[in-house]
Amino acid sequence: MTTPRDVFAALSDGIAEGRFSELSALYAEDTVVEHPQAVPRPTRLDGRAAVHERFTGALAGAVRLKRKNVVVHETTDPEVIVAEYDYDAESAETGKTDVTANIQVLRIRDGLIVHSRDYHDYLRLAAIRDGVGQLPMAYEQAPPRELSPVTPESANSVFEQLVFGVAGARWDELPELYAEETHVTHPFLPGSGVVRTRDELREHFEAGKKLNPGFSVADLVTYRTTDPEVLVGEFAYQGEHAGRPVRIANIFVLRIRDGLIVESRDYGDHLGIAGDLGQIPELAARLGA
Repeated sequence: MTTPRDVFAALSDGIAEGRFSELSALYAEDTVVEHPQAVPRPTRLDGRAAVHERFTGALAGAVRLKRKNVVVHETTDPEVIVAEYDYDAESAETGKTDVTANIQVLRIRDGLIVHSRDYHDYLRLAAIRDGVGQLPMAYEQAPPRELSPVTPESANSVFEQLVFGVAGARWDELPELYAEETHVTHPFLPGSGVVRTRDELREHFEAGKKLNPGFSVADLVTYRTTDPEVLVGEFAYQGEHAGRPVRIANIFVLRIRDGLIVESRDYGDHLGIAGDLGQIPELAARLGA
């Protein structure tokens, strides 16, 4: 029997080995593949033919990708897995390399991917291809963000208390959701270090307090894993800035013990934020930090 883990392994092996023309066979005929943080706006592929075109198009040979540091989270839904991994990425054109983070939420049925939500480090991938200079114009010319219905506030989990606490600007309460000694990282934010204590979290949230964006929460979905301490949550913050709609897609992987967050990997769309605010050069400058 082919398991979801087997399908993910076949997919990532095929990418690493450059067998792009074969990869669409791992997807259902009516598959849906979404890229919530794609540049400059989210994308959606409907159907195996569209996936095949994506894999065999201009980008197929542009970057060589070798995966490592793979962690696969099985969820309480036997069809769904969440895969975290890094790529050793190399541009075929420039020869430049970097390590890029990735996370995918895959629904696999009868040995085929029927739905996938893929998050990648688009800033670092652009940097190794000498493409960062093209990003500001892409965001400037992009259509307005499309917003979703707001998710009603709830506090059924620590994760929801965190997400709605940020949206509600309850900045002083947020550090108390974490253990005194914790481990928080932001894989898509270049130059960011590990946040290890509540005091460091207070400094972290102080930056949000100064911005005080006043966003709402949308499209919140949680996945309980077979590890009772680990929860994965997808959501978006959305609202308006300078009269324009703003939407920030996120996916967090949290380890919660005794009601407190002891570890969190926060895959936020920092490039999207910078693109919409005209701050890509400042964000790109952090790549060497």
